[in-house]
Amino acid sequence: MVHLPFKPLSHPAIDGVGKASGPITPNQLRWDPLPMPDKPTDFLAGLQPMVTNAIPGERVGAIAYHYSFNAAMDGKYFYSADGEWLFLPEKGEIRLKTELGNLDVPPGWCAVVPRGVRFQVEAAAGSARGYICENQGAPLRLPGLGPIGANGLANPRDFQSPRAAFEEKTGAFKLVAKFHGALWEAEIDHSPLDVVAWHGNYAPYRYDLSRFNTVNTVSYDHPDPSIFTVLTSPSDTPGTANLDFVIFPPRWMVAKNTFRPPYFHRNVMSEYMGLIRGVYDAKQEGFVPGGASLHNCMSGHGPDAETYGKASKAELNPVYLGDTLAFMFESNRVFRPTGWAMETTLLQKNYFQCWGGLKREFDPKKAGAES
Repeated sequence: MVHLPFKPLSHPAIDGVGKASGPITPNQLRWDPLPMPDKPTDFLAGLQPMVTNAIPGERVGAIAYHYSFNAAMDGKYFYSADGEWLFLPEKGEIRLKTELGNLDVPPGWCAVVPRGVRFQVEAAAGSARGYICENQGAPLRLPGLGPIGANGLANPRDFQSPRAAFEEKTGAFKLVAKFHGALWEAEIDHSPLDVVAWHGNYAPYRYDLSRFNTVNTVSYDHPDPSIFTVLTSPSDTPGTANLDFVIFPPRWMVAKNTFRPPYFHRNVMSEYMGLIRGVYDAKQEGFVPGGASLHNCMSGHGPDAETYGKASKAELNPVYLGDTLAFMFESNRVFRPTGWAMETTLLQKNYFQCWGGLKREFDPKKAGAES
């Protein structure tokens, strides 16, 4: 509670989030991974916002970031008044040191720090890379299971909050706040992680994504990706979320008389995807761990030509997809790429060509259809 007044803090990447990057394109977009820093870079300096549909102060939407850092936040502490932060490490385990205790989060896990909670981010092995979604809407919660029943998807028993821990340090420190879309900094003479004990349910938590209980078809067709929802932030329109956090984990593919990868589709939800490890079953090349793709509202997407060709000829035996963990931030609001995301050399200019090899396969004479 005790610190000097906040003053504006410049951060080139975050300062640019609210600035227009030109018209929002309906084109499908894809990025290569952020490189690891070549000089000492802490977590805050290594943050790179990629897409946003948040409106400062309105408590709707989200911002997707990538992070890449190799130095400790010596003397710096951070919190966001704008939203809760969902962490997805891709390379290197991170430690979230929060007011309410510490969480160790390796790749393959996720963690959430609630709005307003002070924290630091450290890399267990000295460097780390991954993804963050700052959810500015309703707090993330488990989705309703409907006809699935009591068990399935992510189960409440598998979420873990930290044991109370405190840091008793005095000195010259900085408290950095994200407030109304901008960063602010205040001098503080003690560690804000000095909370000795806490109770209640407004707390950080982590979740092992391998505990997700996938529910999949055993008959035919490709189910909607909503069956892979780990957490959701509801909107005021039933059936369309402010934000869904969806994963595509290791799983059995079992179905008869059907095309198993995601079919070609357009939808009202906008999709920002990333890859933690392995290969995503709908993309054979160009989509690598640490990278990302954006398919906005009603922009067509689906398997690339190589995936389509293999899946069309595959025998429909049960297949276990083991070496994979992809995720999606899905929202009912269109995502605007940041100016940096549209200008960086990491943007794949030829992404659209992955569908260039698709050919017409329908023969109305064989099908007996009328033109």
